[in-house]
Amino acid sequence: MKVDSAMIMAAGLGTRMRPLTERKPKPLVEVAGKTLLDHVLDKARDAGISKVVVNVHYLPEQVEAHLAKQAADLEVTISDERDLLMETGGGLVKAQGLIAAEPFYCLNSDAIWTEAIGHHGLKRLAQAWDGDRMDGLLLIVPRQNAYQHPGNGDFSLDDDNRLVRRGQRDSAPYVYTGNQLISHRLLRDAPKGPFSTNILWDRAIAEGRLFGLVHEGDWFDIGSPQAIAPTEAALAVHG
Repeated sequence: MKVDSAMIMAAGLGTRMRPLTERKPKPLVEVAGKTLLDHVLDKARDAGISKVVVNVHYLPEQVEAHLAKQAADLEVTISDERDLLMETGGGLVKAQGLIAAEPFYCLNSDAIWTEAIGHHGLKRLAQAWDGDRMDGLLLIVPRQNAYQHPGNGDFSLDDDNRLVRRGQRDSAPYVYTGNQLISHRLLRDAPKGPFSTNILWDRAIAEGRLFGLVHEGDWFDIGSPQAIAPTEAALAVHG
């Protein structure tokens, strides 16, 4: 199955990335000579995505100008959150009417990932999608391959590759990469205003409709300025 549409989350304030985000939004911070947003756009192009919805809030004119210059080959629509930052779940709901595809990708612009040879994470999500069983399919990565990430893991998998929360356990084997393939069903009867996607995930977990796919490659969490240099060093080795 081919999925041609994605929402890219680009509206965050980037507070942990200060001082680099004092005059530019986090998606336009450069790592290895390329903005974080361009890293994600290149992955989207490689996956055959031709339509993107990008939400904006902080310094939105810079993001819009960058997209006009660097993503002219894509069909770009802006989901405007200038007046109110909607968080992840609220941002998805606000943008939902701008996305006709079923299912569609939701991608974060605050991480970089590499691919094992022959394993393209976004394409693999589309290949693994089963709309009869799934409302969401999250790309997850083994904790040991999640670099610069401060957490102790988010999920484990059951025997059917359904996601299980870490809960009260000290750790979990997998970290969410910020990339998922979702159905519009996931967004049904959503709360009003800003809220976290976790609310929708928890309902899908309870219904047995949230699944995980293990990424084949490394993943770099660009959460602070200190994460940039080691990420660039690792990417240089990857070539």
